[in-house]
Amino acid sequence: MFRSVVLFVLAGAAEIGGGYLVWLWLREGRPLWVGLLGALTLVLYGILPTLQPASFDFARAYAAYGGLFIALSLLWGQVVEGRTPDSPSLWGAGLALIGAGIIAYWPR
Repeated sequence: MFRSVVLFVLAGAAEIGGGYLVWLWLREGRPLWVGLLGALTLVLYGILPTLQPASFDFARAYAAYGGLFIALSLLWGQVVEGRTPDSPSLWGAGLALIGAGIIAYWPR
């Protein structure tokens, strides 16, 4: 389970980080290499979920990842952009994490 959680966190960092670099390139006029680095990071994001345990099919892996993505996005906003999430966002992220845990790790 620890390895699986680490893979989810790495995938989240790759997706959010890659998307952020593309955002900086297209929306804030950063150089092309920033966008290309973002694109390469997004390719890494596409690879990481395939390393989840064999018991995770595509739908289960991505559904569980989605809950973690919500929480990681808010954390990214706080750490990188200095935007503190409001209470409803934190409640929603908490519920999403509970849902992700049920999807990924509930005994079958």
